[in-house]
Amino acid sequence: MDFLSNKARAIAPYTAGEQLRDRQYIKLNTNENPYPPSPRVARALAAFDADALRLYPRPEADELRAAIARKEGVAPENIFCGNGSDEVLALSFPAFFDGDGAGACFADLTYSFYEVFAAFFGIPKTIVPLKGDFTLDLDAMRAVPCAGYYIANPNAPTGVGVAREEMERFVASVPDRLVVLDEAYMDFFGESCTPLTQKYANVLVVKTFSKSYSLAGIRCGYAVGNRSLIAGLMRMKDCFNSYPVDSVAQAVCTAAVADGAYYAEATGKVVSERERLAVALRGMGFTVPESRSNFLFAGRAKVSGKEIYTRLKAAGVLVRFWDKPVLCDFVRITVGTPAQNDVLLQQLQKILS
Repeated sequence: MDFLSNKARAIAPYTAGEQLRDRQYIKLNTNENPYPPSPRVARALAAFDADALRLYPRPEADELRAAIARKEGVAPENIFCGNGSDEVLALSFPAFFDGDGAGACFADLTYSFYEVFAAFFGIPKTIVPLKGDFTLDLDAMRAVPCAGYYIANPNAPTGVGVAREEMERFVASVPDRLVVLDEAYMDFFGESCTPLTQKYANVLVVKTFSKSYSLAGIRCGYAVGNRSLIAGLMRMKDCFNSYPVDSVAQAVCTAAVADGAYYAEATGKVVSERERLAVALRGMGFTVPESRSNFLFAGRAKVSGKEIYTRLKAAGVLVRFWDKPVLCDFVRITVGTPAQNDVLLQQLQKILS
């Protein structure tokens, strides 16, 4: 007998990047940071009292929220922490949108979890195509009758970013609509809109420890917004999981936030390699939009995106490929270390020749 609900049968789940274990790969398909976390993270782990694991973690992650608040220049009550930014984004759908309301608006080529969350929570959606150069069409989004927006900045999978000044103009033009800014890759851009959360009541900024903090394995993310928005997320959290951020994650992420100098240096290395890699790819004939993230969206070369993905995989290099219109002409390449990127470029030369 099939016990699945109609929703479980019908919904199309999010598909994560491959996590293959059959051989040693250069893994450039899930936008993980190629550099290790801060040494303070290792010290925090070593000092963690295992006996504390018999107790529940602090449900509001008070110490971590205070550390994030200091870093972001806001008060702790302006911070919400969750089990990865995906959970924070997921909770925002039922917190701020109604199933019988105007719904949410987002781009056609963006983080595909937005569409999954909309379907999961029964929230109406309106999808607006990107412009031909892969930039967001903010004017078209503004014209959509909706209750709010989900905007990945920099965008995924294209890597294209929107400057804070331009984003502020958009936010100010829709004061009666919520603007959720997914800034998972913002540290590689440096145009965060967290200051806007203190100026506009309709802005919620969502960030993660997975990318620039090199902590994808710990699962922690957070939101920055006014007290009303944070209270809404807290209500949804306590309807789903009162303890989303475990004790180890709270200790580790608190240590990471305190080492801004280390992460600024590591981020600078990624940005430098991103620019080197982009120049090399364009020199091979790839179309590469200007990326503000830790990955590159490269395609429209002499061979298809699928062939590039398949042949790189056979050579031991993983990149991300989607067999969908427009996306199928491209692959998304995480910026690795200089040595990893050199191997990638060597293999691409072989494929294109």
